[in-house]
Amino acid sequence: MGAIQAATPLSPVRVDGTGSEEMGRAADARTPAARLARALGALGLLGIVACVFLVSAGSASAPSQYVPGRSGGWPAWMAGPLRGLGIGLSGAGFQALMLAMCASYLLVLTVARRLPLRVLALAMLAAYAILLLGPPLLSQDVFGYLAFARLGALHGLDPYTHVAAEAPTDQVFRFIGWPFQHSPYGPLFTLLSYALVPLGPAGGLWAFKAIAVASSLGAVALVACAAGRLGHSASWAAAFVGLNPVLLVLALGGAHNDTLLLLALALALALSAGANRHSRAAAGALAAGVGVKVTAGLALPFLVLASRGTRERVRVALGAFAGLLGVALVGLLGFGVHAFGFLGAVGEQQQLVATHSVPAETARLVGLSGTPGWWRHLYIGGFLVVLVYALWRTARGADWRVATGWTTIALLLATAWFLPWYAIWVLPLAAVSGDRRLCTAALLLCAYGILLHLPLAQPLLNPTAHGAVQHLHITIPGLRERLKLTGFEVLRHIQLDLRW
Repeated sequence: MGAIQAATPLSPVRVDGTGSEEMGRAADARTPAARLARALGALGLLGIVACVFLVSAGSASAPSQYVPGRSGGWPAWMAGPLRGLGIGLSGAGFQALMLAMCASYLLVLTVARRLPLRVLALAMLAAYAILLLGPPLLSQDVFGYLAFARLGALHGLDPYTHVAAEAPTDQVFRFIGWPFQHSPYGPLFTLLSYALVPLGPAGGLWAFKAIAVASSLGAVALVACAAGRLGHSASWAAAFVGLNPVLLVLALGGAHNDTLLLLALALALALSAGANRHSRAAAGALAAGVGVKVTAGLALPFLVLASRGTRERVRVALGAFAGLLGVALVGLLGFGVHAFGFLGAVGEQQQLVATHSVPAETARLVGLSGTPGWWRHLYIGGFLVVLVYALWRTARGADWRVATGWTTIALLLATAWFLPWYAIWVLPLAAVSGDRRLCTAALLLCAYGILLHLPLAQPLLNPTAHGAVQHLHITIPGLRERLKLTGFEVLRHIQLDLRW
């Protein structure tokens, strides 16, 4: 008998979660449940984009508390092209829009696994474009970036050893909120900001806004890629991070450099996911993140311990060391012996207490006067316990993403200098890991960050009703205006240190 050739039909095989997710959506695309999911998803996405538009356009129409930079004036380049629409924004209106945005976000999350990535991407592009066109929301930090850059590039003063108040005639000075702060940002970000100085105040602001949008979009794409490689829903992970109201209104709206930290973390997650992991490259990405903000380094020891075997751990640790050494060398070339001054500035931040940080709020609830040092040390001790336990669990095989996520949350709960947009730090870790408890905790932290800006929370969270906040009116020689400092506690009353 001759040989018999047989052809056996084979089903297409996908090695990552994204392909199976796409095939699953195609299989049930015509079912009533799928049609309902698409309808609910469209409603949620429309709600998010509409709320973002109304918040941005309303804030652009007239000076308000939602654009703190307006204290230095209201130039057209700050308000942006949405200013002519004449849409007002009251406190009640802002609260209603934020609550509607949060509800729309949760609605999208419930059906995101059934939604195509391209639909989510279109909604994100629309929301991000609106925020790009709007004014800087709920923070003056972006003007601080500009001030530090101009301090060095125009006035010859190192931002790690000098403060913005030493150049009070600069064009940006009247817009900043913290004139006595040394730069707490890493040398990579500071040098990047130097390159934007020739654009002027207006061009610099728009450049920082564009950087925030681009880095956020890149982070979302990398998170979706990492989740797919690990067998999770890429659509859900992208929606969880990219449509989160804290990322949209607080981080993107304020043009914060935390979005660059988000990009570095997302790149590390993508490089270390799947069968072909590149952990050393991932360590390099986190090291670059340290060059923006030192908190990016929190994930490094977890990534090292997650490697298989002692030999691989040593290789990843060497990769991390090489990355950090590269950042240090760039810093030394740019700033000489003061290249590590940002580490001291981070320590200076800890001399102030944000009134809505968890240590401050809990101290008030138990009747303490202010936020004593010993109370803060209790929280720091708790964070260290969580850190050691999480590292031990990672060394024994636990998911390093989950361990890093819980440790990040512990850090944000323990620090006395908690700012609401810091909540985005944990979003990529939660989204990629797929851990439900971590995702829930991340959402609760984000909800707290949103509540801090809503009138309904003020009776519970506003210490002024209990006399816990002091308003300081200080006249500084050489400055044209009196400074009113509120919303924080000064810990050292012998020598008033106003450097954030």
